[in-house]
Amino acid sequence: MKLSDIGEFGFIERITEKFPQIPLNGITGIGDDCAIIPQHNDFEMVVTTDLLVEDIHFLRDKTTPFDLGYKSLAVNLSDIAAMGALPVASFLSIAIPANLDVNYLDQFIDGYKTLSNKYKVPLLGGDTTKSPDKLTINVCVLGKVKKGKALKRSSAQLGDIIAVTGPLGDSGGGLRLILEDIQDDNEAYNTLIHWHHRPEPAVREGLTLSSLQGIRAMMDISDGLASDLGHILKASGCEATVDLTKIPISDSLKKVSTQQKWNVVEIAVSAGEDYRLLLTIDHKYYDKVAESYNKEFSLPLTPIGSITGKNSSGKIEWTKNGKPTSFSGMGFNHFSKKN
Repeated sequence: MKLSDIGEFGFIERITEKFPQIPLNGITGIGDDCAIIPQHNDFEMVVTTDLLVEDIHFLRDKTTPFDLGYKSLAVNLSDIAAMGALPVASFLSIAIPANLDVNYLDQFIDGYKTLSNKYKVPLLGGDTTKSPDKLTINVCVLGKVKKGKALKRSSAQLGDIIAVTGPLGDSGGGLRLILEDIQDDNEAYNTLIHWHHRPEPAVREGLTLSSLQGIRAMMDISDGLASDLGHILKASGCEATVDLTKIPISDSLKKVSTQQKWNVVEIAVSAGEDYRLLLTIDHKYYDKVAESYNKEFSLPLTPIGSITGKNSSGKIEWTKNGKPTSFSGMGFNHFSKKN
């Protein structure tokens, strides 16, 4: 059996199965955006780590070192946001090719520092080592959340409304422009490429949502809506219905998709790295949640579907205007034969 036969998440499941005999002592481990570690006070610590490898997660000749530094921290802050937590510190480790210019590394750190300053997240340490030829980056971020208030993937319940915090597919559209070397210096094209290179973690949005009554499950959209909703459904033992006509799509992605003859819905559903928040909300509280949330943020909370039943397979039924439609909607999966 090859790794491509089981994919990224199959491999993670095999790891998880090997550790049940070690007591967690109240710690929530593998299976969420962050681990949750109880503390001896009113808060819990949340911890996330992410690995970025050249030519897998980024193309060094297609992104600036500043943007790469910014994004390296952003994707981890997004995990903290997905738990409804406040980021408090980061650690950075880098494996560096010996011939990499020091000025490149300075600009990388400048990008990392810019986002660190924005969210007041100090860099507390890390590690550096030599790499044979590829730049490899690992970031670990610590956060804190009030005890019992972390928003997990496993909390969705029957009848919940499924919602997202912003338009989907912009990063995927930007990546496609980069990979296909499509150049057009106009606002729509630049917007998509900018969001791919420098996504904004939804830290404020996550903190606001965690303070509202009725929020059930939540995670960030890193591998694509279809894949990440599947994680929530499997963790919660649920199935869902999603209406493709309700998925928010930016004017920029619509314009570029029309010009390039792309399937805009497919990009919005399957492309990853948007880092918007995906959540389920008790239907009895949805109107109040949306009203409170929409007063705070320019991008409104958008309902796209609902939790319709209990099913350990995490089935998603795709519809258009309430009618079932054929749609695969597969998101990104490392090691998959399709990637």
